Amino acid sequence: MTIRATNFKKILVPLDGSKYSEKALQRACELVDAFGSKIILIYVVEKSPTINLLDRKEYLSILRKFGKKTLERSNKTLSKKGIITKSFLKEGNIVSEIEKTVKSEKCDLIIVGNKGLGAVTRFLLGSVSNKLAQHSPCSLFIVK
Repeated sequence: MTIRATNFKKILVPLDGSKYSEKALQRACELVDAFGSKIILIYVVEKSPTINLLDRKEYLSILRKFGKKTLERSNKTLSKKGIITKSFLKEGNIVSEIEKTVKSEKCDLIIVGNKGLGAVTRFLLGSVSNKLAQHSPCSLFIVK
């Protein structure tokens, strides 16, 4: 299979603040250099039932702030490299929101880390990369 520059015009990079999503973002930057792609960042606040001692409203507020900081940090890093991005902070089911964004933004590729926040989160929510591999509306690049 031959990869052409037209294959990856828009790349979606879901972020969660983990080192794995940072590695995925680094790979996206490499493709921008190679193909002149555009990067779209997304952070999804999972609205699943929470197991914690905090009030649900307070918990979601903390996650929103963390998501906003994660997006700001990534945008700043990309800006220093001369890469202009579009970013979204959404709430809902992570995989569903990623899929909606892929369709609405007409993305050609999703680049995601193979792991996220931790074993407990993966156990409770399931692996986002695994679910995307099964249901993604476009190509998926999983970064180890």
